[in-house]
Amino acid sequence: MAGFPSGVYALTPECADTARLLQMVEAALKGGVAAVQYREKTGDVALRHEQASELLILCQEYGVPLIINDDLRLADLSGADGVHLGREDAGLRETRILLGPEKIVGVSCYQSLELARQAQAEGADYVAFGSFHLSPTKPQAARAPLQLLHDAAALRLPVVAIGGITAENAAEVIAAGADSIAVISALFDAPDVEAAARALNRLFEIESED
Repeated sequence: MAGFPSGVYALTPECADTARLLQMVEAALKGGVAAVQYREKTGDVALRHEQASELLILCQEYGVPLIINDDLRLADLSGADGVHLGREDAGLRETRILLGPEKIVGVSCYQSLELARQAQAEGADYVAFGSFHLSPTKPQAARAPLQLLHDAAALRLPVVAIGGITAENAAEVIAAGADSIAVISALFDAPDVEAAARALNRLFEIESED
């Protein structure tokens, strides 16, 4: 399944209520998100495995890949479609050995085109840059310039923009070259998650029409 779809990349909020989490993610899937990343930072191993397994079943119903954030072991045990690696996570080569060539592996490259080139050389399926705006999830994150997205076009890899992206500012990162936008608050804090997903998807349609 290696490869990564363009569009809205839904990053799940932390939610100990599995039924509620599934309800929110299904609304996002109904709204047409292209991929889902499961993010859960607590140390509750049983909860993480339960939620990842349930989310995978749900995502499979909609034909959308489920990516596990930061946890190679959970990605392997749950049978998820891939894993997203940060600076402190397992190396890409180790990840490929464990998960195999068919799984999706994404890499956070922050504000560094050089990190993205390295990730590409090691076989990443997509790279993520950010933060492009003030992020409520990571308010201390350093900012990435829009020029980075223009420059990353030379990589010929799907490029994900992350960090404080909303329906109001997403168009600029899409126009600058982002193939996908990773969102948490803009989607799951919305009063209508499905409608928020549709509105964000519409921005990609508008860009393709220009």
